[in-house]
Amino acid sequence: MLQFTLTLLQVTVQLKKIVIFGVGLIGGSVALALKKAGCSAQIVGVGRSASSLQNALVLGVIDHATSDIAEALSNADIVLIAAPVAQTPAILNAIKPHLNNTTVITDAGSTKGDVLNCANTILAEQCSQFVGGHPIAGAEKSGVAAAMPDLYLNKNVVLTPTSDTNPEAVNLIRSFWETCGARVSEMSAQTHDGIFAAVSHLPHLLAFALVDEIASRANAQQLFGFAASGFRDFTRIAGSHPEMWRDISLANRTALLNEITAFEAALSQVKSLLESNDGANLQALFERASAARNAWARNQQ
Repeated sequence: MLQFTLTLLQVTVQLKKIVIFGVGLIGGSVALALKKAGCSAQIVGVGRSASSLQNALVLGVIDHATSDIAEALSNADIVLIAAPVAQTPAILNAIKPHLNNTTVITDAGSTKGDVLNCANTILAEQCSQFVGGHPIAGAEKSGVAAAMPDLYLNKNVVLTPTSDTNPEAVNLIRSFWETCGARVSEMSAQTHDGIFAAVSHLPHLLAFALVDEIASRANAQQLFGFAASGFRDFTRIAGSHPEMWRDISLANRTALLNEITAFEAALSQVKSLLESNDGANLQALFERASAARNAWARNQQ
């Protein structure tokens, strides 16, 4: 049984060592948020790029960098996997031989069903120590230089524990994210992946597709030259990390394909209204969408 039953106030005091795989925007912002909150735990960074880890050290984001997994995990309280989701299986395989029965593992991936399947398969009897997580925060810029201590302030973090997850591990990770300033909720991995296919993954896919289509035209330079705030706002997220969004799209392929089908039907409806010169119903659709968007924006404030 894990020995972590910590309150929000205690977590900054009692944690001694936190290991972050992937010290970019997400992992780096976690480290900065914990430091800002007064957490005195040693923060160890592990990653593919020695230069990126060195930059994280220079910026004061992490306290130590290493490529030695055994050294990194020795006496670690928490392991956070903040690398692209496709790297999760390799990271879990690398850390498994060095886990003790008190280290809690969590992740920050945007898909959860695939991650939990990996954790169950690879960690086996130690899967009770894994807590799936997804911070709903980010920016179009990536890398540790983009990390900020307030990235998670008042932002949602979703945890996806299963019936096999140790409740004390869940409590620890909840306190971990709350210390970063986040609002934490729980749901199943299936529910999570369905929701975020609709409100996050599909919008990113549409933004990438639109920019790529415009850029492929013979008069692309002219088109971009006249693009203004509408194009900028709609396509902002097309500046996001391509590798990360490739992995997310493939990992949540089934739910995302369902959302693409639904969007194709909606776009077909708009096309039909235009073809039939049906201004009344086109305006009605716009009014419904405008009202829904404005209500959502008010609730965000």
